[in-house]
Amino acid sequence: MKTINEPLILMAAGIILLIITAIHPHDYPTWWMETAPIFIALPILVATYKTYTLTPLLYRLLFLHAVVLMVGGHYTYAEVPLGYWMQDWFGFARNNYDKIGHLAQGFIPAMLFRELLLRSSPLKQSKLLYTLVVACCLAVSASYELIEWAAAEMMGQGADAFLGTQGYAWDTQSDMLMALIGALVAQVMLGKVQDKQLVCR
Repeated sequence: MKTINEPLILMAAGIILLIITAIHPHDYPTWWMETAPIFIALPILVATYKTYTLTPLLYRLLFLHAVVLMVGGHYTYAEVPLGYWMQDWFGFARNNYDKIGHLAQGFIPAMLFRELLLRSSPLKQSKLLYTLVVACCLAVSASYELIEWAAAEMMGQGADAFLGTQGYAWDTQSDMLMALIGALVAQVMLGKVQDKQLVCR
């Protein structure tokens, strides 16, 4: 019996969703900027699939991250309906969907960096591995904040939808905090699952 190629199914579903979110988004510049990581990552994943196959867990997480980016790109992070529902449910002062995005920005890359380090470096299970994964995620988060700053400088008010700060003075710092929390929680929650899948590869 032929086994189901889950990564292929996830890729097909992701492409379909990408096309759907490209239909009448809030604005196309924001959609392109928010979904740009997908256009970078997808060719790399396809090119390395046979020579450097990742764990099923990681493919699923990368798909989930892509969905978060696509939804944010379609509505803009400040206008996603889920964020408004959260605002009503928890009494938030603003649409906090962008915090989900930044939590994912720590959570999913943490598992990616962890897998790459375990497979491609002498590092094994240790506090150093845990620390390096967190440091890598914070570096990604800081880089993203620098990109947002550059976009704001170049585009002026045109970057408001991309930034999604909604007038919050501590948006950059809170974004990085969410990435830090995501990186810490991911390793605690999913580290053992990933280890088992790495052994079974």
